[in-house]
Formats: sequence, C-alpha cells, structure tokens
Amino acid sequence: MNTSLKNTPHVTLIGAGPGDPDLLTMKAVKALQKAEVVLYDALVNEDILELAANAVKLCVGKRKGAHSFTQDEINQMIVTYAFEFGSVVRLKGGDPFVFGRGKEEEEFANLHGVKTTVIPGISSCIAVPASVGIPVTYRGVSESFWVITGTTSAHELSADVAWQPNLLQQS
Repeated sequence: MNTSLKNTPHVTLIGAGPGDPDLLTMKAVKALQKAEVVLYDALVNEDILELAANAVKLCVGKRKGAHSFTQDEINQMIVTYAFEFGSVVRLKGGDPFVFGRGKEEEEFANLHGVKTTVIPGISSCIAVPASVGIPVTYRGVSESFWVITGTTSAHELSADVAWQPNLLQQS
C-alpha cells in the first residue's frame, strides 16, 4: 500500500447535477481535472468524463435490475483505489446526498482512514423545472416544494407518499 505524499488517499464525492456539463461547479471541474480514478454513476453525462482526461474511469452505475456492482463493492473500490492511486472522484448523478449513497460512501471511506471532500451538485429537483421555465415556488401559487422518493430500498411504496386515511381522521 503506497501512501506517499503524492498518493495520499483522498476521495471527492461530486454531484454531476442534472446532466448538463455546463451546470457543473468550478470546484467539481477542478477536482475532475486532478483525479486519478473516477468511479461514476450510470446517469452521468459522458461528456463530463472528458474533464478527467488522465484518470482511470470505471462505471459503477446501477439501473433497475442491472447493478454492475453492489453498494458494498463500490464502497470497497473507493477505499482500495484511494490507497492505490491517491485521488479518487466518486461522480454521482444529481447531488451526492439526495437519494444517493453519498453519505454511506463518505462514512465508509472515513472509517478506513481515507479523507473525503463533498462537492454538491445542482439538484435536478430544482434545475430541471427551471430549465423549462417552471418555478418550484411561486408567490400565490406554491409556497413550498417537497423532494420525496416513491419507493423504499425494499422496493415498497414509501410511507411518505402512501395513502394513510388514519392521518386525516380527527381525534
């Protein structure tokens, strides 16, 4: 395990945003340009990968019914590559902490002595409606918006959105 100054293990979790490379933050661009390894999700626009010209790139993305790697395998890859190469970018669609496993990956890396940095992405819950002129809040029309998932990790309807008539009954 080479942990020389050049290869000090470090992982940067980057949110790739809604897919438009022009919506990446400058901080994300700089981290990608310095990356030695990029582990990226299936939803990441491949044009973004060109910013990591000198990096080893590996798709670890998951699609319904087609997981190239389990989450445990991805966590281990993050740590292994960080110790082997030094600078690893975990490039995630959207934002790493919105419906992703970013926090789990960060905690796993930290537990194994790998320092982490998180670079948030522009969340698609705001960027996609804005790109077609739809405000997520609008005075007199909508005073809030919610970001929820429809299903749980067990592939069941989330209690957050499931019909619960008991909640409507008054005591």
